[in-house]
Amino acid sequence: MELRAIVLSSSSSFLQLPLLLLPLLLSANDAASAATAPLKFGINYGQIANNLPHPTQVSGLLQSLSVNRVKLYDADPAVLSAFAGTGVEFIVGNEDLHNLTDARKARAWVAQHVQPFLPATRITCVTVGNEVLSGKDTSAMQSLLPAMQSVHQALVDLGLSSKVNVSTAHSVNILATSYPPSAGAFREDLAQYIQPLLNFHAEVGSPFLINAYPFFAYKASPGSVSLPYVLFEPNPGVLDPNTNLTYDNMLYAQIDAVYAAMKAMGHADITVRISETGWPSRGDTDEVGATVQNAAAYNGNLMKRIAAGQGTPLKPDVPVDVFVFALFNEDMKPGQASERNYGLFYPNGTPVYNIGFDGASLSPSPTTSTFSSSSKPTGTFPVGVVVLLFALFL
Repeated sequence: MELRAIVLSSSSSFLQLPLLLLPLLLSANDAASAATAPLKFGINYGQIANNLPHPTQVSGLLQSLSVNRVKLYDADPAVLSAFAGTGVEFIVGNEDLHNLTDARKARAWVAQHVQPFLPATRITCVTVGNEVLSGKDTSAMQSLLPAMQSVHQALVDLGLSSKVNVSTAHSVNILATSYPPSAGAFREDLAQYIQPLLNFHAEVGSPFLINAYPFFAYKASPGSVSLPYVLFEPNPGVLDPNTNLTYDNMLYAQIDAVYAAMKAMGHADITVRISETGWPSRGDTDEVGATVQNAAAYNGNLMKRIAAGQGTPLKPDVPVDVFVFALFNEDMKPGQASERNYGLFYPNGTPVYNIGFDGASLSPSPTTSTFSSSSKPTGTFPVGVVVLLFALFL
């Protein structure tokens, strides 16, 4: 899913944002685990809208919810400043591949958009480009790795490489084969780009990021793709005959297919992270499955598994690492109606759907220059409480 950030309006009102509490989704044991261990999920903070709350309000909200990882599609200084001192980890992005291939320009960008915010704001990764290899711009494909290398070298030169790594997000469509998962393979026409990228990831220790949306598979073939299978709901599962592993959901199968594809290229030393996933609550008439009920099921069931620290069948001891998309519906995104309806919340703070949480109200945060980003909204929440906020930022 291609996303670009635009400037936010600071005049939006953020009225009584309900907080949807995770414990009701979890068993007592799951809730206890969530309270004692870091949750392996983050949020995509999409900003292609003209009616979203100010970043200072979002900062206060996330602090109250103990959400500690956010992914941006740019390096918005207003957002990074609003989260100073909060401990929230950020992935920031830059899609200007042409300029980033120039070592001097890459260093200037890092010096202006990353270095000044450290260490007050925890920036841990820079993504270069977004879904470049699944596009048609061969010039961009050729520039991707050199741009990533230039940004990494800039981080090294500025003494930041031990804190900030470099990656890029790929569409799952870079796979030529994903079934069975053990037969996962990258597209042959992309091998010339992917092999050196994998070598780079292994060298610098950065994760391989994938944007995966089972919704698209169901939308394309609702007659043959099982809805319970894509929604993490009870189903017989799908057996991988090569490994005898059974998969009860498509997302985990896609993750293991990526691991298999990397292994086929000689790399079992790189971590896979889901940089985007989600489900739209509304779509056009031809977008089968884009409903409130399915969105609530997908996101709610995924959150339960993440909170329980579940791994994939291939890597059961490695908790799945996911950035959910997205927090708010974004009214200025182009394309079909679904593109504007991935949010867990409307911009005015009301939930798009309820997935079984009790609600609590969040008082509006001030938007004047006197607002302190360290101030928290009224109300206290246990460390293990996580909101349906995962749609915000992913």
